[in-house]
Amino acid sequence: MINIPRWQSILIIAVVLLGLGFAAPNLLPKDDAEALPDWLPNQQINLGLDLRGGSYLLLEVQMDAVIQEQLENLVDAIRLSLRADKIGYTDLGAQGDRVSFTLRESSDGDRVSALLRNYSEGFQIGRDGAAFSLTLTEEAIRQRQATVMDQSIEIVRRRIDETGTREPSIQRQGSDRIVVQLPGIDDPERIKDILGQTAKMTFRFVDSEIVPGRDAIPPGSEVLPGASQRDGLDSQLYVVRKRVMVSGDTLTDAQPTFQEGQPVVSFTFDSVGAKRFADATRENVGRIFAIILDDKVISAPVIREPILGGSGVISGRFTVQEAQDMALLLRAGALPAPLTILEERTVGPGLGADSIRAGEIAAVLGMILVIIFMGAAYGLFGVFANIALLANLVLILAALSGLQATLTLPGIAGIVLTIGMAVDANVLIFERIREEVRNGRGPVSAVESGFRSALTTIVDSNLTTLIAAVLLFNFGSGPIKGFAVTLAIGIVTSMFSAIMVTRLIIVAWLRRRRPQTLAI
Repeated sequence: MINIPRWQSILIIAVVLLGLGFAAPNLLPKDDAEALPDWLPNQQINLGLDLRGGSYLLLEVQMDAVIQEQLENLVDAIRLSLRADKIGYTDLGAQGDRVSFTLRESSDGDRVSALLRNYSEGFQIGRDGAAFSLTLTEEAIRQRQATVMDQSIEIVRRRIDETGTREPSIQRQGSDRIVVQLPGIDDPERIKDILGQTAKMTFRFVDSEIVPGRDAIPPGSEVLPGASQRDGLDSQLYVVRKRVMVSGDTLTDAQPTFQEGQPVVSFTFDSVGAKRFADATRENVGRIFAIILDDKVISAPVIREPILGGSGVISGRFTVQEAQDMALLLRAGALPAPLTILEERTVGPGLGADSIRAGEIAAVLGMILVIIFMGAAYGLFGVFANIALLANLVLILAALSGLQATLTLPGIAGIVLTIGMAVDANVLIFERIREEVRNGRGPVSAVESGFRSALTTIVDSNLTTLIAAVLLFNFGSGPIKGFAVTLAIGIVTSMFSAIMVTRLIIVAWLRRRRPQTLAI
């Protein structure tokens, strides 16, 4: 008799029952699914944009702005270093992918060459007499772009999660684009507003002695508008130092609250930011500092006394919604580069309902035809294969629910394809058993030889398909990924059901009936 260890039999049954538990919320009507006990899994399959309806956004990351900001930071750093060493220079600035300047005295060239070595990482230093240049290398640009894309996707994900949107799909497309799919969201205006803001916050000192339009702006300063100018309430301009006192990157929390009946945003620094903020306010009591968000001065208070607690409040002409959105943006973090919305689409749920209905019909019809064929071709053994096929479908639904994978229309196509492919392994096994029976072997010996001989062929054929599914997932876009996910899950579950579940059923039948011949 074929020997299946007791622990293996228990494990197979446990996997099927566990799969049934995870699949139950998707197989039962909604009211019955909600009535299931709390200790049972209650997660349902996430439906993609094409099935559930919602919004689609295609975002482009402005890489040029990232490179320009990096070069501007280098200009500021070089300016401070040259001034600290009392080296005269002219025409210091950034253009294209390089920073250049000219020395007043050529004799300072060797000192400057030594000084620029501190900034050589990622830059190629050039010198022509008294003229110096630092040019970004191609490798540095590629690395910076890759880092910016990873950071942008993470920040976009955090911001969308903060809004409470469920099951968003956020994927990279090409070298500088991000695809955002928001199932169930048919009005994406707030999401667009939140993603459209870089939310880069800095704390900088105000040059209160410089009047915009009357006085010349010093090289280390710039003119920024007040946030209220955005709403046309006034046209106040501020001259602020380019050097950052404290960066918003050091914020650990931001929450909307009220102060004197007005909506405000309270914030908290980490230990590094708290120390910098305390030192800056301690040494500059009486000065005005600006709280700047995306190149807009949202508040410009006077430092009355040192702020040592590592926290503060941002006040302004905020509505409650604006205060909530600002706190959300600060918690999620600043985007490393601005995002531009290239494409926007809204998909109605009616199309998704029709797609689900068509997919269900195709899946049910395909399963019925497969069941009829297996029963007609292999008799009782075909019935065993059909039971394993039902177990395979349950395991696919369980895996999609447990992994919280998103089911798309191509994903339904993958399930339908898996149903047709799932019995391939059983066909190989049963044909091998038939051959052994014709050669005169007994029932037990024929079954054992059939499973053992067909195993290698089954593993090889399914493994090659699984490799193709993995490659499709890694290199494909959204719809292709959906197909690859269900195909890969279906391959794994079909191998388990065709080999393990079918074998367990046949062995149990042989032990109980002990037939003298096999009708297969």
